[in-house]
Amino acid sequence: MSTQFVINDLKASVEGKEILKGINLEIKGGEIHAIMGPNGTGKSTLASALMGHPKYEVTGGTALLDGEDILEMGVDERALAGMFLAMQYPSEITGVTNSDFLRSAINARRGEGNEISLIKFIRQMEGKMKDLEMNPEFAHRYLNEGFSGGEKKRNEILQMMLLDPKLVILDEIDSGLDIDALRIVSNGVNAMRSEDRGFLVITHYQRLLNYIKPDFVHVMMQGRIVKSGGPELAERLENEGYDWVKEELGIVDETVGQA
Repeated sequence: MSTQFVINDLKASVEGKEILKGINLEIKGGEIHAIMGPNGTGKSTLASALMGHPKYEVTGGTALLDGEDILEMGVDERALAGMFLAMQYPSEITGVTNSDFLRSAINARRGEGNEISLIKFIRQMEGKMKDLEMNPEFAHRYLNEGFSGGEKKRNEILQMMLLDPKLVILDEIDSGLDIDALRIVSNGVNAMRSEDRGFLVITHYQRLLNYIKPDFVHVMMQGRIVKSGGPELAERLENEGYDWVKEELGIVDETVGQA
């Protein structure tokens, strides 16, 4: 049975201000869904709320991953259930090497008594790092410390490839990437596409979608998904901006105060 992720009437607030005002979305295994929209419409809020960031209070709705409501889980439980977020601004962690972090994360997913052997882990990590054109020395450096923006994004994709999640959320993974880094990161994402995995790609720019081909594109305004279509929708947004969407739907002020 392929993965299925269903968001129904999701609402969320920050410091008492409602940001998400009823998100409805269904992602099946093998599908890539892209969300686009002007600044301040709630795109990154959606990603953070789904992953359980304490700043974002979910006030209504459900988010079912293979029938289980992830909103009732803690952050670690969501990760163990198969959720993965590649963040726009990955954190640096001094004192924890990249390899130690990755092996600990894998073993947490596998469970006690089923830990990955050191040799198998090293082989897998080195293979994926080669695919992502990463310097092998990065395995022994502290997590993201001193990494460039592009190196951090490759490291996020390395984590995704090793953790093998069911649902991948990419929050502006293209931010700050040059053309070569964008190609490498996109190739890593495309290599992970399967019936056992769905993708939610949040981006401002159609250029990312030239590399990661979406099945569906959604426009988000005023904390809701207001329009959906195929890849041609992203192309029109790139060429014409969002004014035609606002005019078509009678939207006066599209911002809600969050990204």
